[in-house]
Amino acid sequence: MEQVKQETEWLKADKTALVVIDLQQGIAIAARQSAPYTSAEVIQNASKLVDAFTEKGGFVVFVKVSWLDGKDMLKPDADFKAPPMQMPEGWDRLAPEFADVQSAHVITKRQWGAFFGTDLDLQLRRRGIDTIVLCGISTSIGVDTTAREAYQHGYHQVFAEDAMTASTQAEHDYVCQTIFPRIGKVRTSGEVVEMLK
Repeated sequence: MEQVKQETEWLKADKTALVVIDLQQGIAIAARQSAPYTSAEVIQNASKLVDAFTEKGGFVVFVKVSWLDGKDMLKPDADFKAPPMQMPEGWDRLAPEFADVQSAHVITKRQWGAFFGTDLDLQLRRRGIDTIVLCGISTSIGVDTTAREAYQHGYHQVFAEDAMTASTQAEHDYVCQTIFPRIGKVRTSGEVVEMLK
């Protein structure tokens, strides 16, 4: 699929939100394997986006996944059976790099996508936001599911490709090259910073 870029693209800070998916202790910090970027690279590039949005007065949303007692976890009847999870204390805390971000809104989700069962759509609409920039882990799970939900909610989207990663290069590439260009614009974090005004 050929990607079409306009010569000059702008993102209005007052109409755009940065939505950061699952950059938390038990996912980003404890990630065993990721590609094409390491968790550290994703956090570094996401931090640049957070700083740019904060400087311009944009709305920053950190989305984390957590469960109250495990009974609120989805348990699909599926071919792949995830092993029972024992989450260490603090696994759902945001990565330390984001601990001092004061103006951000934090949303807790109980599944892959950030819209279902949360107040994300309400918070965006009440602020007049029509565009979201997405980043986080994993490209092919939390970011992709949230992107599809955002598309169905009618949001314009920009995907910061180097501020997300997946378990494998193939997973990341499939989503960034096949799905995301159909529902938004794929850019680097540096390009997103340049677009923000």
